[in-house]
Amino acid sequence: MTEVRYAVTDHIATITLDAHERRNALSVEMSRELIDAARTAEGDDSVGAVIVTGGQHFCAGAVRGVLADVGSDPVEDGAYRDLETVYRAFTTIGTIGLPTIAAVRGAAVGAGLNLAMATDLRVISTTARLLPGFAQIGIHPGGGHLSLLHRTAGRETAAAMGLFGEEVRGDQAVARGLAWAAVDDDAVEQTARDVAARVAADPQLARRLVQSFRRETAPGGLPWEVAVEVERSPQMWSLRRKHEG
Repeated sequence: MTEVRYAVTDHIATITLDAHERRNALSVEMSRELIDAARTAEGDDSVGAVIVTGGQHFCAGAVRGVLADVGSDPVEDGAYRDLETVYRAFTTIGTIGLPTIAAVRGAAVGAGLNLAMATDLRVISTTARLLPGFAQIGIHPGGGHLSLLHRTAGRETAAAMGLFGEEVRGDQAVARGLAWAAVDDDAVEQTARDVAARVAADPQLARRLVQSFRRETAPGGLPWEVAVEVERSPQMWSLRRKHEG
């Protein structure tokens, strides 16, 4: 990998975007590497959680060339597939069978904000900037942006950001429902690791737990009695495993 770094420590896989000269804007190659890294983590039974980070700058969206190519001919096969690959970068992160955390410093813009919201949880710097970015460059949001905003933070925040282009600073993100914790810049990655460590310590349970979590918290949710049944099988599995251990 040339634009993404991947490492596993203490059952936590860390995926780091590593193209700082363009503030980690998602190229087609970076998107492919991000997908590969996510699948690598999912395929490693020793991994119990994933952290996605970008170091100093989380992600400045998609590279302009990808958007320009689609704009010149939206149905040209290569351009269409390239944009689809960028979309798959964050849809893959959002659907792998592992708990995921975004550790956000700097700015998360457009597709980069989608990537952060695709994870199960966000830990961000108080100085971070969360920006929709699409209207600012004269295009409609993409990649399910409005749905991700609504699912993460509710209708009011989704309207403020998705319709009106409001920026949310890191120190506002927790109150807006966009993050679990906002901490000093130099504490972001370690805080994310501290949160991830508890679930990652038991990779088998982590994978069962995140599956139930996503089913029960999907848009529209589940009736309580259905949630009881969804949880029954994995809980029985965990109880039997604990008894045998």
